[in-house]
Amino acid sequence: MRGLKIIFWTLWRIWFYVLMTIPILVMFPFLVLSILTESGYPYFFKMARIWAKFILFGMGFYYKIDKNQDLQSDKSYMIVANHTSMVDIMLMLATVKNPFVFVGKKELSNIPLFGFFYKRTCILVDRSCSKSRMAVFNRAQKRINQGLSICIFPEGGVPDDESVLLDTFKDGAFRLAIEHEIPIVPITFADNKKRFSYTFFSGSPGVMRVKIHSHVETLGKIGEDRKVIREEVRAIIYSQLQEFENTEDENKFAF
Repeated sequence: MRGLKIIFWTLWRIWFYVLMTIPILVMFPFLVLSILTESGYPYFFKMARIWAKFILFGMGFYYKIDKNQDLQSDKSYMIVANHTSMVDIMLMLATVKNPFVFVGKKELSNIPLFGFFYKRTCILVDRSCSKSRMAVFNRAQKRINQGLSICIFPEGGVPDDESVLLDTFKDGAFRLAIEHEIPIVPITFADNKKRFSYTFFSGSPGVMRVKIHSHVETLGKIGEDRKVIREEVRAIIYSQLQEFENTEDENKFAF
């Protein structure tokens, strides 16, 4: 039985990369045209959402979204979520309709084909370089001025220890939100680690629950407030993760 599971997981993981590639190849000319100018980004974003939904559907994932508050189409936001899986990017694109730009680590730009568009559309950061971190603020300001939102996974990466429910948050997202006076939108992904973690021989098709929380306002806040807001947002996501886990445990023992 274990041998069959290993075969399934191996083929399933390979299938994931096939699914990543197919829509990029199909839409390649249109994707390239959409990134020639910054004004074309909203069109690129629409195609990115198609790409994301194609992958989720092809992997057998279906998502259920619960909202406390809607996002206004004419407003910029700082979108933050917990980070546990490669499919976090796809699920974020499928969940949020407002065009946004990811702030992510530059290492992802080395992924063939995907990296070509990633480095041309996302705000890349080298966390080992202070100059790179400062450049993020300037690029984010430019994108916000264009009416776009920003998306950051504030844990700064996926914890090596998968037993960690939620890692500590870094300051960057909250400094940006306060400096640009944009609301913070906390989002909780409940099942991504279980469905498709970084452990190769693991995962399965199934539901991915998403919770979009009420916005945390930053208007009138100053830089010194960032740690309080950071911990407030982390507490919101952490509490929701615990609630999801408790609900799952209750369902296991329900008759």
